Amino acid sequence: MNRIRTIIVDDHPAVRMGLEAILSRFENILVVGVADSGQAALELCRREQVDVALIDVFMPIMDGIQTMRALHAEYPAIRCVMLTYSDRDELITKAIGDGAIGYLLKDADISEIANAIRAAAAGKRSLSEKALEVVIRAREHYVIHPDDQLTDREREVLNLMVKGLKNPQIATAMQITLSTVKFHVSMIFKKLKASTRTEAVVQAIEKGLLESHDHDSPVLNGSTPPSR
Repeated sequence: MNRIRTIIVDDHPAVRMGLEAILSRFENILVVGVADSGQAALELCRREQVDVALIDVFMPIMDGIQTMRALHAEYPAIRCVMLTYSDRDELITKAIGDGAIGYLLKDADISEIANAIRAAAAGKRSLSEKALEVVIRAREHYVIHPDDQLTDREREVLNLMVKGLKNPQIATAMQITLSTVKFHVSMIFKKLKASTRTEAVVQAIEKGLLESHDHDSPVLNGSTPPSR
């Protein structure tokens, strides 16, 4: 079994030690090192093969987002998951816009953090509930692209999913049965290779199935917000 080679980047010793000890218990995760700063993380990656970096956002000298940029510049294949206490919209927008594949809060269950590492290694996003809300709000400037592999009904269901509606609400809005909604959702999951609603929404964005009326949205087009 290939283990996911992971590093932990955090300036708090207790956090580093705790995450290393707990994550090392998962059979498919191998913690190859810990770093107390962005510079130390770069040096660690020069010595070790790394698949996923779990990075604290708030660190002195080089913060987590600057660390992620530096890692991507030297090692574009490394997937970065941000781990922080902050759920500020502008921080979430900046982290995702600058390339974070995951954004979790530090009060997340350890199983959620482990799942985020696995998802990152597979190239899939993991977002906290608040981070997903930010992505969905940014979607207000988007419409479903007409030229994709989804049927008209599936696109309509996906559009309502992106707006945050649950299956019963979608059934009411579209005046169809709940079982029909479930069928459409299952087909959307299959076509987008998603296993959850969150994943389906993010996959729709990343696969270009949504068309923007506002091309300056950093969360969805991957651009870096202008500095202020």
